[in-house]
Amino acid sequence: MEVNEGDYVEVITEKGNFKGVLLPKPKFSDEDIVIIKLDNGYNIGVIPKEIKLIKKAEKREKKKKLKIEKKNLPTVSIIGTGGTIASYIDYSTGAVHPAMSAEDFMYAVPEINDEANIRANLVFNILSEDMKPEYWIKIAREIKKESEKSEGIVIPHGTDTMSYTAAALTFMFPKLSLPVVLVGSQRSSDRPSSDAYMNLLSAVKVAKTDLGEVVVVMHATSSDDYCHIHRGTRVRKMHTSRRDAFKSVNSKPLGEVRDEVKFYGKYKKRDEEIELMDKMDEKVALIYYYPGMSEEHMEYVLENVDGAIIMGTGLGHVASNLVPLLRREIRDGKVIGMTSQCLHGRVNLNVYSTGRNLKSAGVIPLGDMLPEVAYVKLMWLLGNYDREKVKELLPVNLRGEIEKRRFLE
Repeated sequence: MEVNEGDYVEVITEKGNFKGVLLPKPKFSDEDIVIIKLDNGYNIGVIPKEIKLIKKAEKREKKKKLKIEKKNLPTVSIIGTGGTIASYIDYSTGAVHPAMSAEDFMYAVPEINDEANIRANLVFNILSEDMKPEYWIKIAREIKKESEKSEGIVIPHGTDTMSYTAAALTFMFPKLSLPVVLVGSQRSSDRPSSDAYMNLLSAVKVAKTDLGEVVVVMHATSSDDYCHIHRGTRVRKMHTSRRDAFKSVNSKPLGEVRDEVKFYGKYKKRDEEIELMDKMDEKVALIYYYPGMSEEHMEYVLENVDGAIIMGTGLGHVASNLVPLLRREIRDGKVIGMTSQCLHGRVNLNVYSTGRNLKSAGVIPLGDMLPEVAYVKLMWLLGNYDREKVKELLPVNLRGEIEKRRFLE
């Protein structure tokens, strides 16, 4: 029987039988070597002369029957969206593809059935880079619907844009009657080093608490020690591939998850009701200022938007020749806020002349708010309020996105 790369095969040798996916041969290996990925995620190479037979095999799904609902456990809804936490590797190309349905999470991590009665619903199955505002709204509406049937929500999500979604959901829910926990993984579930298992189990535990806000739960260290609970308006992915990539910026995490959930201090508890304000104005720009940015470029970006967030240098600066342009745009009705590329620390437009000129032009300084959070906040404000109210609320702490000054600047 002919076998091809990507087939699930059984290799019969004198030393034993091995089942796994037949992988393409790396350029650096012996041309005759046979490489398969075992079910446990590890790759092995088999010398051809030791092989008695290689044939296609049927992969048995090791799915357990779901447990009967337990009356003493809370109900947690899993709203699947895709991402690496729900991905598999196509070994013929090396690409990662979204694959699992939301219900498959219950089989992949059976321990979550000991924590809660699980409801599962796949809203969509996309990669993180394909997330967009209309999907935030769809997720938010699904959360409200599931809140009538569950005591907590878990949202598996791709890590690259998870902080944007967390911020959007945070602003869209002025009141939350249950925890909303976003969770992802840096490494796909078929890899031995995957963080999917621990992250998902930790997220379900957080979804059972009395929390009343949107959070992100991810590995706190590069080892499988514990997970951190990050506020949805304070979290950022700070590394491309490390398992502890997510950090709370300009703030401490809300808590941690080991065997149990532990909160470090104050956090928002559940409201008696849920309130959803799901309008978003997508005509908002996030502008990364760079040395030499021309007036023409800035004007082009601002031409067809209702507002913009600028990532300025240092304390919140752009070149002085751009100030008159920004003044005109603001006079014409656009709302423009200033954040810093530095991320850590806060904007202060009172120190240097450029900052003072920006402030007099109507640019709104946004303290220590993260640029992407400010971007999402402005979209939400413009979707729900008139311009004057937007200008009033943009620099105000609504959901923990801005902290009070801890020292004189």
